[in-house]
Amino acid sequence: MKSRFFWHAVILGLLFLPGLPVIAEDLLMARVPMTFPEAMLKLQSTLKKYNHTLSRVQRVDIGLTAKGYKTDKYRIVFYGQADEIRQLADEYPQLIPYLPHKIAIFAEEEETMLVAVNPEMLFQADDPNLQAIMKKWHNDLQLIFKDMRQE
Repeated sequence: MKSRFFWHAVILGLLFLPGLPVIAEDLLMARVPMTFPEAMLKLQSTLKKYNHTLSRVQRVDIGLTAKGYKTDKYRIVFYGQADEIRQLADEYPQLIPYLPHKIAIFAEEEETMLVAVNPEMLFQADDPNLQAIMKKWHNDLQLIFKDMRQE
C-alpha cells in the first residue's frame, strides 16, 4: 500500500497542475489545528467572510477507496465571486480551466491540511491587469489560510 504523502502529491498534481510540473513553490499550504469537520465548516465561513461563494465540494476519497486504498477525508472546494469569474472568462479565456478557484482540504489525524495553487504561478503574463488579478487572488488565499490557522 502506498504512503499517504504519495497519494496527496499525485492527487494535487492531477487536480491542480495539468500540464505543469509540480513544484512546492507553486503551492500555498496551511496546516490547521482542528479536525476535518471543524476545518470544513470554518473554511466555508472564511470564504464567505472574504466575499467568496462556495460553488461545490467534490469528494476525492471515494475514487481512492474504490480502488482499495485507505484514505482519510479528502475534498476539493470550488469557490469564487460569480461576477468576477464571468467577467474574467470573457476577458481572459485562458483562465477558464482555473475557474472557479480550488482548495484541496484533507484530514491528517487530528489536523487538517489546506492546499491551493499559487495563482501568481499560473501565468507569467506581460498584461499588468492580469498580473494584478493574480496578485489579488494570491493575497486572498493568504488571508483565508491565515484565518484558517487561527483557532
